[in-house]
Amino acid sequence: MTGGWWRGKSTPAKVETYTRWSFHFFGVAEVVAVAIPTLRILGSAVGVLLLTLTVLHAALCGVTASRALDWTRGHREQPVRLLWTLAAVTAVVAVTAVWISEHGPAGEDVDSAAGGIFGVVQIFGAGVISLGVRDRRRVYALVVGFAAGAAAVSFPLGMPGPAVLATSLAVLIGASFLAFTSVFSVWLLNAVYELDAARETRARLAVAEERLRFGRDLHDVMGRNLAVIALKSELAVQLARRERPEAVEQMIEVQRIAQESQREVRDVVRGYREADLEAELAGARGVLKAAGIDCEVSGPVEGLPDEVQSALGWVVREATTNVLRHGNAQRCAVCVRVEEDRVVLTVENDGVAGTASGSAGSGLAGLRERLAAVDGTLVAGPEGGTFRVVAEVPLVQEVVA
Repeated sequence: MTGGWWRGKSTPAKVETYTRWSFHFFGVAEVVAVAIPTLRILGSAVGVLLLTLTVLHAALCGVTASRALDWTRGHREQPVRLLWTLAAVTAVVAVTAVWISEHGPAGEDVDSAAGGIFGVVQIFGAGVISLGVRDRRRVYALVVGFAAGAAAVSFPLGMPGPAVLATSLAVLIGASFLAFTSVFSVWLLNAVYELDAARETRARLAVAEERLRFGRDLHDVMGRNLAVIALKSELAVQLARRERPEAVEQMIEVQRIAQESQREVRDVVRGYREADLEAELAGARGVLKAAGIDCEVSGPVEGLPDEVQSALGWVVREATTNVLRHGNAQRCAVCVRVEEDRVVLTVENDGVAGTASGSAGSGLAGLRERLAAVDGTLVAGPEGGTFRVVAEVPLVQEVVA
């Protein structure tokens, strides 16, 4: 069931989910990194205090990371107050840890636990706060500020000079790494969403361009003929009012032009609806591979009647569009089989959940209408972990013979 939940997500949604849980894991890593030394001294009030502070800071980091990512995706306003709250809590935890290390109960366990908390909370705090900052210079200032703050807090509380320098350097390196990770993760997430939006825009532009082409063709065919029909009809009206016999001839000419226009419109629509199967198979292979989907095409195409190729070509085109738009497939297979008196086309992909969501749309309904015109059938739906489209079109007897 978990696999189906994951497979049902689009690629951008997967990247976003992965990014969110990665930053939530930061909180888990923070607890694990400093809670183990703390467990050794849990018998004292100091141990309970250090563990409580660590868990509180880790939970606040998780909430802040989630809100910052929501802001990055435009789902909410920038969590400024939460960012300042995390910075303040980080400072409080760090000061408490270094004070306990220098002035609290004696013992290596206490010093180790307090020192670990002091460094880790600042590193993870700086990394998470960087998620909510867009300006790169502010990120640099944030990292340097945490490192300088580590020195400013440590030295007055009695930490030796070499230890202060080493701690500040460790905070600078660790915070820089996590801040870079945060900035890069946000950039990658936005880039994935922008690429997905660009692909959708490209598909819409392709549809719009095809509609414009069809509109231009209809205008070229119908514009002149309708103008002639209007002129001859007006002339026929004038002649009829004068009781001239030429009015009948003009109306006969109008009828002829109208019939000719009908024939030309049918030719335009027929050319618009026709699709070459071999060209569609090659185009599907290229488009799917460009989208990172392995595509395998098999079966004979030569010798099939034009009506069969046109109908099956539209099946390939629509199925490929569904794989790109609705599914989250990694593999797609297209197979053409000639069986006695029929041709069977199978398009199968492993993007079951996403493709199924688009199976009831107008695309497949339109394919069924086209196939019905040549006595063909279409069956589409999930089957055995895949989404399968099966189209069957009968062959004329001459081709079989």
